[in-house]
Amino acid sequence: MKNIALLIAIMFTTLFAATTEVQAVPAFAKAFKARVIDKSKNAEFVTAATAAKCNVCHFATPESKSKKQKNDFGKELAKHLSKKNYTSTRIREEAEEEEREFYSGKAPPEWIEALEHLGTDEHKPFLETAPWLIVIFAESYELMDDGTKAKNYYVSESVGIATGMLVTACHHAGLVTLTHTPSPMKFLNEVLERPANERAFLILVCGYPDEAATVPDITKKSIDEIAVFVE
Repeated sequence: MKNIALLIAIMFTTLFAATTEVQAVPAFAKAFKARVIDKSKNAEFVTAATAAKCNVCHFATPESKSKKQKNDFGKELAKHLSKKNYTSTRIREEAEEEEREFYSGKAPPEWIEALEHLGTDEHKPFLETAPWLIVIFAESYELMDDGTKAKNYYVSESVGIATGMLVTACHHAGLVTLTHTPSPMKFLNEVLERPANERAFLILVCGYPDEAATVPDITKKSIDEIAVFVE
């Protein structure tokens, strides 16, 4: 099972997510199709279930139009499908959806050109194959006990420095890391059930390198190109 870490200072939490529409979690939809639809010999059921796209487990009430309530079928199905077992799959699917839009016209041409030498595209299989995904959030403000908001300052600077230290620590432990920043990353708040005062900073993919892994042949600037020494 994949391990997903949420880093605010550094914290770990159980991962669940809630949908806001009558829409199945993509990973659930795949499991539902494989375990139920594909194995059914009832043609009418297969047709109806396929048309419903797995949206047959929830219903709305007069008090709530979000349609999060499960019917009896949904309650029974939930016993066999646990969201925490599909978190990395959901992150990959959501990230790849954002990346498809990015590479298919959302990003300006000069941005795509700048990425060409890295060989990146919308396919992100490492989000499922890596043993650890460390999702780093920046907390823009704190919610006080009296309901007021206390603004946090130098958030990007602090989180950036902490992330750099984490990357270095991982490398010293013999691990490799990959930073991934799908744009936008708001879906991570929903998938990981993080509050509105937290903003996803980046996904740090972490683990041992695959034997067939390749990396871009890039170099760093020399010290003379990045520093000026004043006596």
